[in-house]
Amino acid sequence: MGISADIAELIVKARSEDLDDDVLHWAKVGLIDYTGCTLAGSTEPSGKIADVVVGGRDQTGPSLIFGSNARTTPLNAALINGTASHAQDFDDCNNTIGGHPSAPILPALIGLGEQLGASGRDVILAYVIGFETETSIARSVHFHHYEKGWHPTATMGVFGSTAACCKLMGLDKEMTATALQIAVSLASGVKSNFGTMVKPLHVGHSSRNGLFAAMMAKEGFTSSPVAFEHKQGFFEVFNGAGNYHPEKIFEHWMKPFDIVEPAIAVKQYPCCGSTHPAVDAMINLVEREGLRPEMVKRVDSWTHPRRLAHTNRPDPQSPLDAKFSVQYVVARALMHGKVVLPHFDDTAYLDKDVRAVMDKVDAAPHPEMLNDDSGYLGAEVRVELMDGRTVSDRVQQARGRGSVDPLPMDKLRSKFENCASLVLPADRIAALYDVIDHFVELPDVNAYTTTAETVADAAASAAE
Repeated sequence: MGISADIAELIVKARSEDLDDDVLHWAKVGLIDYTGCTLAGSTEPSGKIADVVVGGRDQTGPSLIFGSNARTTPLNAALINGTASHAQDFDDCNNTIGGHPSAPILPALIGLGEQLGASGRDVILAYVIGFETETSIARSVHFHHYEKGWHPTATMGVFGSTAACCKLMGLDKEMTATALQIAVSLASGVKSNFGTMVKPLHVGHSSRNGLFAAMMAKEGFTSSPVAFEHKQGFFEVFNGAGNYHPEKIFEHWMKPFDIVEPAIAVKQYPCCGSTHPAVDAMINLVEREGLRPEMVKRVDSWTHPRRLAHTNRPDPQSPLDAKFSVQYVVARALMHGKVVLPHFDDTAYLDKDVRAVMDKVDAAPHPEMLNDDSGYLGAEVRVELMDGRTVSDRVQQARGRGSVDPLPMDKLRSKFENCASLVLPADRIAALYDVIDHFVELPDVNAYTTTAETVADAAASAAE
């Protein structure tokens, strides 16, 4: 069998009985975080523009457009909600994929689930298998894939969406393999577009394409059985000879589930995850040393060169660009002891006070991380004070980064409530959280999206 057929066999074999309490817990974490981030992201322009262009609200269907009470086709919902889910760059991460695992899967999966009237348990199984598929394929190509400039959230996420949708649709091994082969030609997303609306579009595009691939395979569309391993296939084209290891796809399949170990990393700040260790370090210094901007002469922010490549932005030119500026977010952390959603509103990045603090921040590769990956997830911040002292803090990895240091559930709920409050009233937020808390027991996933509807079309109102 070819690689796609081998993966398909594993997808088809997975059963609900394989999901233990740890798997169900982390799936719930992913759903909570996805829901909150998508509701918050529905207020951003990127998803609204995607909605207008594809005519989402002009095409009636079963699938909710988050942040509204409008419903559209599953394919449109996957694109619109997927774009919204990543618009704030606040959605969950995963160390294996080197990106965002849930956002490419859940928009398509939930939109499809609404159409099928699928149960919560079936959706959870499909979500977990989609997660396992994208992270397993990621093992075979990273870190070369990432350093070449591919955005793995999209290039791996399309396979997660494909696998999840195939699973929920009950496709057999042959159809599932075909869908994965189709998805090979639908994988895309380059890092040069980070800091713009295109980055969240990567997610919407990959989510929709995964569902599209599954639908096409179901209807008998054909593809190459060697789409991955062909001399002009996925591995050779995306990574190049000698820079991939297909056997790694199968080495740890469900042993344990990747959603359990290394698990989901829940973001505490609405900006690029590569900046988070430095933000943590600065917040530690603010809390420990009582730092204030006027006390500081110079700040050195040191991170792994792989992370610095897309976060060294001393002069951000838009709110989205500011989300990728380590200088900007470290300055905000020094000023406020936190980094929050309003720091990326409108012209906040142009505020003269934050610009003055940014001028003190120098970003550079960590001298101990230049030639290895041992510090890939960490950062160090050193601060030279006006009184001549130097203080520093080093973080091995960002807070809440998976099963090693999971975000407490009360903090996850607080994040969910803060995000959802941008479009939902308090009573609806509480009801929605309760539905997600018991998601696996739902006989029909429509109970979840009905609760997530706004009373009025919030996204349309915000656009007026």
